Amino acid sequence: MKLTSAEFRQWKNKRVTLLGMSGVGKTYLSSMLREHHWFHYSGDYRIGTRYLDEPILDLIKQQAMQTPFLRELLRKDWIYIRNNIKVSDLGPVLSFVGKLGNPEQGGVELNDFIYRQAQYRKAEIAAMYDVPEFISKAQDIYGYPHFVNDVGGSLCELDEPGVIDVLARHTLILYIQVTDQQEENKLIARAQSAPKPLYYRPDFLREQLAIYLKENNLQFAAQMNPDEFTRWVFPRLFHSRIPRYEKIAEQGYTVTSQEVAQVRDEKDFLQLLETAIAKSSK
Repeated sequence: MKLTSAEFRQWKNKRVTLLGMSGVGKTYLSSMLREHHWFHYSGDYRIGTRYLDEPILDLIKQQAMQTPFLRELLRKDWIYIRNNIKVSDLGPVLSFVGKLGNPEQGGVELNDFIYRQAQYRKAEIAAMYDVPEFISKAQDIYGYPHFVNDVGGSLCELDEPGVIDVLARHTLILYIQVTDQQEENKLIARAQSAPKPLYYRPDFLREQLAIYLKENNLQFAAQMNPDEFTRWVFPRLFHSRIPRYEKIAEQGYTVTSQEVAQVRDEKDFLQLLETAIAKSSK
């Protein structure tokens, strides 16, 4: 969606999709805007509560059934298990995605990992196609005038052009770019100090896995320490995503993570957007 500054100011029901790597400020902005009566649509929350809810529960139950005491309780329906996913805590989704590597060190075996990655991709695509419906729900059911779509950092990896077309048609896409080398180093260091499960497009994963195994004289992914592989691969993933983000941003607008860090309230956010729109029209 492309607008002039005047059109943006006059836009009664604003709808914005925030795009960028994890840690650049998407959820910070979304949480702040929620306090100013914006509907916060979290892609990962929708994935966990709608599209991966049953697979996550199946995985938990599979693990629980390996414990005799819990197995008996579950088989007799004396207990039940449910997800407790929150917008601010997406732990069950992250646990489902998992980290590739040695199962004895908390990793996921390669074939299972590839299967989970495919399920996550399918779920993220479905969650993004739900955005227009939730824009209507936000206004018609909940009475929110504005809408912010807080997407996962892996949106650029999906290779599903229809998703971007839908988001560009129904929302203003705002790409939060990391332009400062020090800030980039901080994001990478933060991700490496506490490695989180990640989504990788299949070609990238195959290529990087082959390099890692060769560099470390390993034959199989199951021999890898999952955290060590995640730390090693993250900088490569980070830089591979940049041109993909920039391509999507052609259908919207770009601001920097430094500019986002200066935003304190809705007024600041709207001014930031107006400035980005004005810059792009020059």
